[in-house]
Amino acid sequence: MTDTLKLSLGEGRTQVRVLASFLNNDPVICFYNDSPHVGAVAVGEFDHKENRASVSVLTRLGHKDDAIAHEAAYLISKATKKPVCVVAGVHLDDITLPEIEAILVNARGLVAQIISRLAG
Repeated sequence: MTDTLKLSLGEGRTQVRVLASFLNNDPVICFYNDSPHVGAVAVGEFDHKENRASVSVLTRLGHKDDAIAHEAAYLISKATKKPVCVVAGVHLDDITLPEIEAILVNARGLVAQIISRLAG
């Protein structure tokens, strides 16, 4: 397994980047843009006995990054059957609804790429 994985998707203000590293085999994945920060942290855990994933999330006051962190941690943990830590920090001043939607689409696309690389 590679030590780090760098990906990006989108253009301009709605581009989202990913930096993934590994603690032993457990992925630690950061979603960010030109204003990286810790907005939310999610830990996904896969229960092999029940064959399901669950997620715990911490969100900083006033941040909405939990939307990215929760979904990414859940989907990646479910697909890889491993614990995963996701840190999300995507910020745009004066963000519009279409920009929010584009960021979420780009983040989901990156999640799909990560799953393809880690679960494949």
